[in-house]
Amino acid sequence: MAAVYKALAKSANDKTDDASANGAVKRNKQRVLILSSRGVTYRHRHLLKDLASMMPHGRVDAKYDQKKRLGELNELAELYNCNNICFFEARKGQDLYLWLSKAPNGPTCKFLVSNIHTMEELAFSGNCLKGSRPILSFDKSFDTEPHLQVIKQLFLQSMGVPPLQKRSKPFIDHVLSFSVADGRIFMRVYQIQETEPSKKDSAEGEDAVEEAKKRKSRQPEKDKELDVSLLEIGPRCVLQPIIIQEGSFGGALLYENKHFVSPNQVRADLRRKSASKNNSRAEQNMNRHSKMGNLGLRSDGDRKPVDQLDSRELFA
Repeated sequence: MAAVYKALAKSANDKTDDASANGAVKRNKQRVLILSSRGVTYRHRHLLKDLASMMPHGRVDAKYDQKKRLGELNELAELYNCNNICFFEARKGQDLYLWLSKAPNGPTCKFLVSNIHTMEELAFSGNCLKGSRPILSFDKSFDTEPHLQVIKQLFLQSMGVPPLQKRSKPFIDHVLSFSVADGRIFMRVYQIQETEPSKKDSAEGEDAVEEAKKRKSRQPEKDKELDVSLLEIGPRCVLQPIIIQEGSFGGALLYENKHFVSPNQVRADLRRKSASKNNSRAEQNMNRHSKMGNLGLRSDGDRKPVDQLDSRELFA
C-alpha cells in the first residue's frame, strides 16, 4: 500500500512540475555589477553611491584598473553571478562615461554623463525607502527609433528591480523618469507622495458638504482617495548616447551618434578661440608699432631716410 501511495504521489508531483513549467511565469533574475575606473572625482563617486543605493539588486565592486581591456569585465560579472554591468569610466579627472552592458552576449551602450547633481548637493525635502522598487517611466519617443528601444531595454533590465528580490522591499514609492530632448536622455528621480485631499472651500453650499460627509461615512477608511503627487529627490544627470555595440564591450557597431562632440574637442575649440583673440590683439599691436616706426613717431623705431634736399638739411 505504501508503494502505491509513493507512485501516485510521484506522478502527481510530475504533473504539477510540468504544469508549472508550461504555464507559470519565469522569475526575473537580474543582478547588476556596479563599478568605476580609477580617477573618479568626489561628484562621480557620490553619483555612483546614490544609484547603488536605489538598486538593491546591484553588487558594488572595487575600482577597475584597466581602461583598454574592458572585455575582462564579463569574467568579473560571471564571477559575481551578475548578468548586467554598469561601469563608470573617468577620463582626465573631469569627464565621466557610462557603459551599460548585458553580459556576456551584449549589447553594450556608451553614454557621456553630464550635468551631474547628487542627493546631498540638491538637498530636496523628499525621501524614499531604501531598497524599495521603482516605477520606470519612459518618454514616448523611446518607441520611435530603434537605438532608443535598445537603450530602453538596457535601462529596464539594469535599473528595474525585479520582484521578489532578496534585498528589495515590497514597496513602490519612487519613480525613475527618462525623457529625451535634443538627442540627450534626462534622468530624474521622484518620490510618490500621497496626501489627504484638501478641504472644500467654505463658499460651497451646505447640501454639497452634507452629501460629502455622508459619502465619507459610507466609504471605509482604506478606500479613501488620496492626492498623489511627485516630489523630486535626486540624483539627476544627463546621458548622451555615443555608440551601441553588438557584443558585451565589443563586437559590431550597431549605432553611432554623428552629432556627438568629444569634451576634449570642445575644450580645444575654446582654447583655440581665446588664443585667436590674443593673437589678433598682438598682431594689431605689432602693426601699429611698425607704422609708428615707419612714420618716425617712435624714439626706438626705424627712422625715415634723410633727404639731402630737405630744407632742414640745406639750411642747417
